[in-house]
Amino acid sequence: MGAAARAMANFGFSRLRVVSPYDVAFREARSAVGAAPLLRSAGEFSTLGDAVADCRLVVGTTSIGHRGLQHTLRRLEYGARLIHRALAGAPVALLFGSEKFGLSNEDLSHCHWLMRIPTVGTDLSMNLGQAVALCLYELARDPAAAKAAPVKIKSAATAAENEQITALLLEVLRGSGYVNPVTAVSTEEKVRRLVRRLEIGARDAPVLLGMLRQILWKVDAG
Repeated sequence: MGAAARAMANFGFSRLRVVSPYDVAFREARSAVGAAPLLRSAGEFSTLGDAVADCRLVVGTTSIGHRGLQHTLRRLEYGARLIHRALAGAPVALLFGSEKFGLSNEDLSHCHWLMRIPTVGTDLSMNLGQAVALCLYELARDPAAAKAAPVKIKSAATAAENEQITALLLEVLRGSGYVNPVTAVSTEEKVRRLVRRLEIGARDAPVLLGMLRQILWKVDAG
């Protein structure tokens, strides 16, 4: 955590958000050289959904390994260019998992797409501090990227709106009998990924929410 915060400070990034951090490690990391102020100002959240709620693009980081990924996977250098473009108009979240386990399938289901550092072997991975440093260096190669602030509202729905749509859609599916209790967890992740792949626009989100509420009312009434 301390190394990740030092990388942020070195490359000019200051908006750190952590989800359910291990308190002892988080407090000790605040003594990291040059990173203490950034860690003190970090936002702490109980869920990933809350942490990325205001973001219109959520990018996860992963090594390839043996996982069967359900997202578009982009190399760092190309993914960074897409993030540059998105940063001009709206907040972007770049997600890193724990050093031991990485991002869970549930975490990945909140992502629009994934990004990887092109290591020599697909089974290799880096520690958290190294991964953060490389990703932020690639972003900082464009001097405007680190300081980019939202200047206008992008047409994409926010992560919070996507999650509202996901929750309502799952309620409809449960009410219709589509969701099998045995596979409910994997179904939720699949539905969440599907909603992100649709790239729902900000204008369309309220319309979809209204449709789903009406369908849910009909399902419950029936």
